[in-house]
Amino acid sequence: MNKGHFKDSQVVKGITIGAVLIVIYLALNNVTGILDSISYLAGLVMPFIIGAVIAFVFNVPMKAIEKGLNRLFDKRCKKKHPRLIRVLAYMLTLILILAIIAGVLFVVVPELVNTIADLIGQVPTAVNNLINWLQVKLSAYPEYEEKLSSISINWDSVLSNVMNFLSIGTKGIINGGIGAISGFFSGITNFFIGFVFSVYVLFQKEKLASQCKKLMYVCMPESRADKIIEVLRLTNTTFSNFLSGQCLEACILGTMFVITLSILRMPYALLIGIIIAVTALIPIVGAFIGCIVGVILIMMTSPLKALIFVGVFLILQQIEGNLIYPHVVGSSVGLPGMWVLVAVTIGGNLFGIMGMLTFIPISSVCYALLRTYVNRKVEEKEIDREKFQG
Repeated sequence: MNKGHFKDSQVVKGITIGAVLIVIYLALNNVTGILDSISYLAGLVMPFIIGAVIAFVFNVPMKAIEKGLNRLFDKRCKKKHPRLIRVLAYMLTLILILAIIAGVLFVVVPELVNTIADLIGQVPTAVNNLINWLQVKLSAYPEYEEKLSSISINWDSVLSNVMNFLSIGTKGIINGGIGAISGFFSGITNFFIGFVFSVYVLFQKEKLASQCKKLMYVCMPESRADKIIEVLRLTNTTFSNFLSGQCLEACILGTMFVITLSILRMPYALLIGIIIAVTALIPIVGAFIGCIVGVILIMMTSPLKALIFVGVFLILQQIEGNLIYPHVVGSSVGLPGMWVLVAVTIGGNLFGIMGMLTFIPISSVCYALLRTYVNRKVEEKEIDREKFQG
């Protein structure tokens, strides 16, 4: 080996390590500035991230609708008006999504208003029952009743403390309200920009994909670009299947609850079914959130029916978890149930609800890549597969 070459490589390696250490040192001494810069950059690109998410969600039904329209129209129409089908598919997708949102709001909002009105109407009766119950209980223990009656309260001091609390709280509410209004308008602006950006992405997705591929093939070796494109294609397929499977599973579960609760003549059957369908979009734990809301609603009417509802929920949840979810969602992402639970737990602890929604398809992609790598290595090393048997 050439000694000069060896020394040169060692010098380059040393310089690289030194530069990395200097960068790490500077980063640790400027953590606040780096975080502020990241936050600023995130604010700049947030509308486009929102637009990319909207485009991805819209693309799942839009692709299916566009495929159906291509079959419906003849080849001459497609050749003369290629963009017409894309526009029609987008409009139908937008109408479909808006109709679903409007339908849910049309059912949920009136039911929710009636439920809140019923609960407010039951509050005075519940308070009177509680007061009567306390009076009955205290009458059985006269010594406690005497102690309570002997307690003197300085109402002037209480009133002064309440006024001070309200004064401080009012300032906080005003400041918080200004911040909330500012955040609301900022969110609306980001959403509008993101929505417009999503339209451009959906109408030019083939051109954008072609440009990104061209850039990758120019900037890196062909083999590496092929591998990245393969991973991106797998990621897109997995996320699309997960989104469609999760929505289908939520609709099935919500329908099961509406039908079952209606047969059992449970109160708020439609409202609870829709709430469970919406919360079931959160993998594994979402339906339990809907169950808690349902128990609270039904308990105001009848504690016994609330107990029956819990039993119904556990039965339907077992059916959904063992029969529906593995076939509808589990098969769509190709991830075993054990790793689904791990992905939901880790994603939820790190990033909350968004982590639960995204970590399952991300874990599925990693699982598929690892499985492909391991199987290829097994074939290369010609390992006897009988050794893997338990």
